[in-house]
Amino acid sequence: MKLGMVTYNMGKDMDCPQLIDLCKKTGLKGVELRTGHKHGVEVALTKEERTKVKQLFAESGIEIAGLGSAFEYHSTDPAVVKKNVEDSIAYAQLAADVGTTGIKVRPNGLQTDKGVPAEKTCEQIGLALRQIGVFAEGIGIQVRLEVHGKETQRPKNIKMILDAANHPNVYACWNSNATDMDEKKSIDASFALLKDKIGHCHITDIGVYQYPWQDLFNKLKSINYAGWCLAEIKEVGENQTQAQAERFMKYYRTLFDLYTGAYKFPQ
Repeated sequence: MKLGMVTYNMGKDMDCPQLIDLCKKTGLKGVELRTGHKHGVEVALTKEERTKVKQLFAESGIEIAGLGSAFEYHSTDPAVVKKNVEDSIAYAQLAADVGTTGIKVRPNGLQTDKGVPAEKTCEQIGLALRQIGVFAEGIGIQVRLEVHGKETQRPKNIKMILDAANHPNVYACWNSNATDMDEKKSIDASFALLKDKIGHCHITDIGVYQYPWQDLFNKLKSINYAGWCLAEIKEVGENQTQAQAERFMKYYRTLFDLYTGAYKFPQ
């Protein structure tokens, strides 16, 4: 397993050189670049600009762990779904051009309040993902469905979506949500539903007793998971400095190594 970070929250105001510097100083191996943030890795980049981003990370030794989008496919308007599919395909091409391995997309809700059965919306999302998965497979890019959304983040609904997609290039992005846990605070049932499709993983505050972190990492080991575990965490403070972020992420990296059995000193 490789530890990195997403730019949602902590890294949102950092450009690419700052993100690379933070990763180098704290032992992180990569970063998932989310759309809409200061680093500006967006579809609007020219071919030359995309090549520069690719070279910047390649020369630094820090990987782009993926690109994080906000594309979603649950709308009752077919034109909106079609536009999100087309934009996702363009985003997959961007990912290939900057030298990463996948894009993160999301479900963001059901339409049961409009009388649409949950199963129908899950099928709709899955069929949209299949279209993206087919294209992305041809350019070597994974499609990673984040376990996300008020109703859709429930693993049983993610499972329905992935079953409807029925494509080997469409994976789940485990998101470490409270809704993964049952009434006994166990993630056994949720993990069992998705373990065969986990291709990416977001983790949050692993230093806080709010989630069965040791059990999660043990479970990931049990399926021989060798992908990314990406820290998706809030800023250190409202006026976070680079030095504060570095200090915090050094602690975070140590905790991750302890959880996963990788801790050793000297490194």
